[in-house]
Amino acid sequence: MERAAPQIIDIGQLSRNRDRAAQGFENYNFLKREASQRLSERLFLIKGGFSSVLDVGCHTGELGACLSSDGHLSSETQFTQLELSSEMAALASHHHPASVTDMDVLPVDRGQFDLVMSSMFLHWVNDLPGLLSQMRLALKPDGLLMVSLLGGRSLTELRQSLVAAETEVKGGMSPHCLPMADIADLGGLLQRAGFALPVADAELIEVHYPDMFRLMADLRGMGEQNALIGRQKGMSSRAVFFRAAEIYAEHFSTASGQIKASFELITLTAWSPSENQPKPLRPGSAEHRLSDALESDEITVNPETGLASPSSGKG
Repeated sequence: MERAAPQIIDIGQLSRNRDRAAQGFENYNFLKREASQRLSERLFLIKGGFSSVLDVGCHTGELGACLSSDGHLSSETQFTQLELSSEMAALASHHHPASVTDMDVLPVDRGQFDLVMSSMFLHWVNDLPGLLSQMRLALKPDGLLMVSLLGGRSLTELRQSLVAAETEVKGGMSPHCLPMADIADLGGLLQRAGFALPVADAELIEVHYPDMFRLMADLRGMGEQNALIGRQKGMSSRAVFFRAAEIYAEHFSTASGQIKASFELITLTAWSPSENQPKPLRPGSAEHRLSDALESDEITVNPETGLASPSSGKG
């Protein structure tokens, strides 16, 4: 008998966070748009089209917009969107039908889709192995899974600053930031969920802000603020956040005097098993690196414009 997945995320609070963020989300959705555009571009590497597509965690429809503008969706394509927030789902429905669900049980049929996608949502799932298994079952044989989510290197600067400040001011710490999976763990989860030919790769996006409070305002605007079950209820100490902002500026400033915030974008690609699929190569036998083929690199994103540019990797 399998153990139930640990419940660390308050799904009700997460839904309320996203409801509050919905109306102004277009002003804060630069990471969602960036992740969605990258997924759409990767589909050009896949031969053949898709007649039925599922988007899990659609926000206000950014992935659907990218797929449509790139020509991956047509009037004949069955495109289904699922969203946790009723307010976001209502906005997404302006372009394609969107249904509200808590994601515990996906309201889809077995073998219904050629392609299952998700952009910037799966890091907010209590039972990720279970949801990945459901996504595989929703695929037809030889159907494609392609998702992106935030990884364990995301917001490391904010995490370190909050821990240091709370330890200094209060002598202890409470959970402020969502724990996120490492890329090696996610590759293993794909195999555990029954996928074939799994591939996982990561890119580090660096965003610059005038100070920590502007970063936290952006996280609220994205609906990405604290929704952990163990979070401190009520108002947190102002002294902790002011001290954290000082520590952040001291240790993670750029040459221009701004602070940097890292977001690790992990992309997972895998296939639903089929008898006609090629067998995976022996470990270490590949002649070329996936990151070279995809031209993966660290980039910097301007949150004001949503435009990305190569990063030198220097502060």
